Amino acid sequence: MPVITCIDDLKRLHKRRTPKMFYDYCESGSWTEQTFRENTTDFEDIRLRQRVAVDMTGRTLETEMIGQKVAMPVALAPVGLTGMQRADGEIKAAKAAEKFGVPFTLSTMSICSIEDVAEHTSRPFWFQLYTMKDQDYLKRLIQRAKDAKCSALVVTLDLQILGQRHKDLKNGLSAPPKLTAAVIADLMTKWTWGIEMLQTKRRQFGNIVGHVKGVEDTSRLGEWTAQQFDPALDWRKIEEIKALWGGPVILKGILDPEDAVMAKKVGCDAIVVSNHGGRQQDGALSSIRALDPIMQAVGDDLEVHLDSGIRSGQDVLKAIAMGAKGTYIGRAFIHGLGAQGEAGVTRALEVIRNELDISMAFTGQRDIKNVTRDSILVPEGFSGTWV
Repeated sequence: MPVITCIDDLKRLHKRRTPKMFYDYCESGSWTEQTFRENTTDFEDIRLRQRVAVDMTGRTLETEMIGQKVAMPVALAPVGLTGMQRADGEIKAAKAAEKFGVPFTLSTMSICSIEDVAEHTSRPFWFQLYTMKDQDYLKRLIQRAKDAKCSALVVTLDLQILGQRHKDLKNGLSAPPKLTAAVIADLMTKWTWGIEMLQTKRRQFGNIVGHVKGVEDTSRLGEWTAQQFDPALDWRKIEEIKALWGGPVILKGILDPEDAVMAKKVGCDAIVVSNHGGRQQDGALSSIRALDPIMQAVGDDLEVHLDSGIRSGQDVLKAIAMGAKGTYIGRAFIHGLGAQGEAGVTRALEVIRNELDISMAFTGQRDIKNVTRDSILVPEGFSGTWV
């Protein structure tokens, strides 16, 4: 077994063991991929403030996200097609998260359905909602999440229209994959993936196929999906969704302080500073650069989380020190899943926990809830002066 010391170790295994179209789906952004790259590289500009001769015993990473206890301030982000990275991927990731004590967020565009994940877990998970034009489907989807006892609704705001991702177009991304000559040649080198996929019945979008009139298989799915993302989504519709759900709501995709203020006005429980992992608006600010102005706009009046670019425990520590109450990992856990299945997701979480714990200790802190901006050094003008 290879020795795994960081997320990049899992990333290399993921690339070796997963079909190219699905690895590329994970490890790519839109257009030039500038924002995708800067989501990670911008963390490097922030330094950790090392402190010494401080009692480092009795450390704890336990905290809360939207009032729910978590083993560390990290949740598994919603990632579409997770069940194509590894057979039954959403179930495996959800089980790993449950055992570890962190939230799992199921994507609307998952392969395993809400019911599949609920059947294989014992604790409530979060459900991520894309707003669709089909209001009947939208209401039934929300009700299914309620029936599955999901404990929070994560409404994604930055996918009213689909950003262009060159790799997905060139690879002919689909679930299940269309068996072209190039795909068949690639699959012949991914025997473990193929054998596992043949043993599962879950190879389509489980929350959509069979739940939408006229979409009983994948032949109509692409056409339906392309027409369904709601470009007319506005704050009034968000209020309606919030009322329909009736429970904790997290709004994901906030990058601008004005939008953060509006999110607070509609009464959500938390926001996620996120640019969809650089997969939507290329040329937008990285999430970590966008965080500080948003914190200044909403202060302690609204719980703020951060997504996009988290690849290590040090990244988590920096985000928390800048004011976030929680973070989300997407690619980091997907690399683990693609590399080693459920055990790989667990390993990704272990890597991040270890890095977070040790790095926090070196800043002179023993409790993640006490970490503040005093633990980091942020360069002048980090968030930029834009005109």
